[in-house]
Amino acid sequence: MIAYVNGTVVYKDPAYAIIDVNGLGYEVRISLQTYTSLPELGERCKLVTFLNIREDAHILYGFWGNDEKKLFLDLIGISGVGPSTALVMLSSLSSSEIRQGIIDEDLRLIQSIKGIGSKTAQRVILELRDKIRKEDLVSTGPRSIDSPSGTVKSEALAALVTLGIPKATAEKSLDAIIKREGQAITVENLIKLALR
Repeated sequence: MIAYVNGTVVYKDPAYAIIDVNGLGYEVRISLQTYTSLPELGERCKLVTFLNIREDAHILYGFWGNDEKKLFLDLIGISGVGPSTALVMLSSLSSSEIRQGIIDEDLRLIQSIKGIGSKTAQRVILELRDKIRKEDLVSTGPRSIDSPSGTVKSEALAALVTLGIPKATAEKSLDAIIKREGQAITVENLIKLALR
């Protein structure tokens, strides 16, 4: 898996960019959010990436930040929303507007995105509203200073899942610990308590 590309922008347009990394050019599909954040040609940038492997192609998607990548991954996890549709969504609205629309269950807003019909919009809201509400509650707590990825809980959850603990069990355990210990707990302490 390619986690990120860090190099020089040699080409960019609203659909994709080419990043030269030590003589190797990576074609990266991007959203308009990322396009507007990209520096001028010849300047360096770092994009976090997701590699989509299909039978007929390997496509690299790039994002200016982890927040946009996380939302992209959440969206493509929904039946009927592929990577191209998720990119259109991220190009039509900002990540925060999409999240707020899902939290508010604003069917009209989600449906206003090109290519998103009524059923897909309902599915997006139904499948993501609770997850985004939970993340929103946790994100109002303290953030890890050295982490680009976000909240203390999400880092601890990722670590526990990597260690082989089922995601649902880990989430339940982390929620109970955060409720008991308070929002000021560190990632390390959270993981230690969850492993007991």
